[in-house]
Amino acid sequence: MADAPHEPERHINIHIEPQQMAGHYANFANVSHSDYEFTVTFARVDHEVEDGEIPGVVVSRVNLSPRFMRELLDAMEDNYGRWKARENIKNLPEVDQQREDF
Repeated sequence: MADAPHEPERHINIHIEPQQMAGHYANFANVSHSDYEFTVTFARVDHEVEDGEIPGVVVSRVNLSPRFMRELLDAMEDNYGRWKARENIKNLPEVDQQREDF
């Protein structure tokens, strides 16, 4: 494959409208699937309600192909792992001691 022509590097240029920059807050997600796609529904629910039925509102729903779902899971696992490692470093005794010295 060394003789294969080198394809030019591609870059994704994504734009977002200013009113969408804040995104949507969600504290609940539901994942479902069919033979052809996955659907992730994000919602904001009121966990403080003590009645049997918890009120909530859908803030976004995203449909994904199975291939993209796998890529998303890999990216989320990678990012969560890096976040967790950073949090663990923050909680080391030496770091806590240095904070007290300031």
